[in-house]
Amino acid sequence: MPSDRTVVVTGGAGFIGSHLCEALLARGDRVVAVDSFDEFYDPALKRANVDEIRSARGAEDRFELAEADIRDRDAMERVIARGDIDSVIHIAARAGVRPSIAQPALYADVNVNATSLVLELAAAHGVGRFVMASSSSVYGNSDEVPFSEDDPVDRPISPYAATKRACELIGHAFHHLHAIPVACLRFFTVFGPRQRPDLAIGKFLRLVSEGRSIPMFGDGSTSRDYTYIDDIVAGVLAAHDRVEAHGFRIWNLGNSSPTSLKDMIETVGRVVGVEPQVERLPMQAGDVHRTWADVTRSKAELGYEPRTSFEQGVR
Repeated sequence: MPSDRTVVVTGGAGFIGSHLCEALLARGDRVVAVDSFDEFYDPALKRANVDEIRSARGAEDRFELAEADIRDRDAMERVIARGDIDSVIHIAARAGVRPSIAQPALYADVNVNATSLVLELAAAHGVGRFVMASSSSVYGNSDEVPFSEDDPVDRPISPYAATKRACELIGHAFHHLHAIPVACLRFFTVFGPRQRPDLAIGKFLRLVSEGRSIPMFGDGSTSRDYTYIDDIVAGVLAAHDRVEAHGFRIWNLGNSSPTSLKDMIETVGRVVGVEPQVERLPMQAGDVHRTWADVTRSKAELGYEPRTSFEQGVR
């Protein structure tokens, strides 16, 4: 059944954003997707994502696309000040640890300044709740595992991680000053259909299928808590619906089951049915050694239950 809610999704044409738009439409919400179609990767892939959203049931009269840069005050004011926006789910960001080392000022502008602007407009125009994408990268190279939301996160090791932690702090300030409910969601290595082409799993699937070698940075012992897109979307929706009861809250959204780089490559080969050829390379600056989500809080407060194993997701 259609609802009375209108939700703004920034980054709505991207990987996570497009899946989220479809899920919101499926449950009856109206959706305004905001995207600049930045050339960080091929904009045609994001245009194809929008086509998928438009073909979803209910999209005909409940989906809008606003082509806008989240740093553009006038454009974002036109989106948020229209009077019918109930909530904002802020997914848009400049992504990637390694590129942030080369362009730290750009990452601060897109991630920190733009998030401040979107929060300012949401508070000014009576938006009822604000959900933002954070990242497991805020935990840095913490020795304590699994990573808990109460762990200290004051030692980021990349500009990207620093911007994400800054956004959480700004979100807390806006909640304190304006009483807007704010949820910060620490995503743990999200993968699935429509994943950015530069990210490891999709890239490795293509390389193995084409008989080309896979670059392996380090000895293969680094690990990531890979989380399938459907589980992430379920967590985002639960946080959106429940954050009012908490005011300000940080939640981990992960699979709580880390996979080493070596095992990830072996899984990709097993799924494709080809023995991977591996090119060993040195570790890269800014990469953390491991990620591992403690989802105790998310399970208790959001009913969050990741259901897709790593190999199921790859298949």
